[in-house]
Amino acid sequence: MEPGLYYGSFDEFVREYLRNVYRRRIDGRHRYWAGEWWRYDEAVIRLEALWRDWEHLRQDPATGMSVWWRDHADHHMAALMDPDGPFALAGEGEANTSWKGDPPPYTAPPEGMFPDVRQEPALG
Repeated sequence: MEPGLYYGSFDEFVREYLRNVYRRRIDGRHRYWAGEWWRYDEAVIRLEALWRDWEHLRQDPATGMSVWWRDHADHHMAALMDPDGPFALAGEGEANTSWKGDPPPYTAPPEGMFPDVRQEPALG
């Protein structure tokens, strides 16, 4: 039997894990981020992919996390934070910037936007 999900949604993954391990200075000039990341389609797709890849690769105790960082996290986060990336129009200000060592800003998505998939009824 395959182990279940550790995080029930990629919102939970972003909020509880990714933001806390991927800390960068976000100044609205060299790196961009949007506290309301869920308003940006490309970001939603990339962040969900990061979550799904993390859930799969966490099962590999040998090299899973290294592969996740190298092939997935660093690639997608660089694209998301790029000055020409999806958050380029997010603007500056406290809602979209962070100091070195702080997690990227986070604003909760609307209730029910990303439901916990561990609670979905079984098919059959």
